[in-house]
Amino acid sequence: MITTERIAERLTEYEKLMRLDKPIGILLLAWPTLWGLWLSSAGSPDPIVFWVFAMGVVLMRSAGCVVNDYADRNFDRHVERTKNRPLTAGRVSEKEALILAATLAVLAFLMILPLGNSLLIQLSFAAAFLAASYPFTKRFLAIPQAYLGIAFGFGIPMSYAAHLDAVPPIAWLLITANVFWAIAYDTEYAMVDRADDLKIGIKTSAITFGRFDVAAVMVCYAITLAILGLVGWKLHLGWPFHLGLAAAAGVAGYHYTLIREREPAKCFKAFLHNNWFGAAVFAGMVASLPPYWR
Repeated sequence: MITTERIAERLTEYEKLMRLDKPIGILLLAWPTLWGLWLSSAGSPDPIVFWVFAMGVVLMRSAGCVVNDYADRNFDRHVERTKNRPLTAGRVSEKEALILAATLAVLAFLMILPLGNSLLIQLSFAAAFLAASYPFTKRFLAIPQAYLGIAFGFGIPMSYAAHLDAVPPIAWLLITANVFWAIAYDTEYAMVDRADDLKIGIKTSAITFGRFDVAAVMVCYAITLAILGLVGWKLHLGWPFHLGLAAAAGVAGYHYTLIREREPAKCFKAFLHNNWFGAAVFAGMVASLPPYWR
């Protein structure tokens, strides 16, 4: 018999599988999407487009987490930090996971249909492919974090498509910045699991960079800020944007103090703190463009 308790139990497991209890992934996906929404609309995003993208971020990140856990179900049991995830621990079946991921992806797709933009719809298929395929890149790419950066930044060209029905070069410059940012923050994340990943044979940037991992993270932060500075110059953004970049640089500098000794707990703290890097960049953009409420 299906009881209220049983339903609540399943929903709790699905919530954990989608990692809704750990919103950092949603935030790291949201910031580049917000960059794209604000810059593509010159500071005045269409309210409907904004809410569609906001919901899309939550749905696609959730779907991506489910696919990731499905792909890594046989690896996660060997990693201390992930061995108790619902799918790996057997609390959610593989069939349930696939149905949940498909449902979330379909809902995200249905949300953009009312916008009636053919280019946006085409890009949505590319976004879905990137989200579904990323978990498998850890088997053969030396730096799968670069692929993650493309997947997490794909809201940028989609934002331009939604507002302008075109994807100008500046959008690809922005997504390039996001690729280097993703390599930086996800290397910090990978530094936490490096010992376990070496045992099970998963490829990560932390393993590829080896003893140069800390330097590589800081170089990626610097490249991210340089590209964003170029974006600001091309779009004639004012001093508030550059102040936002300076604040983001300060965040990156703080991360160096956390990761330089390679202590897993501090590396994970640095990863989580990247929310403030993305927020600082976004705050600078908002302050440099006409206020939304005008």
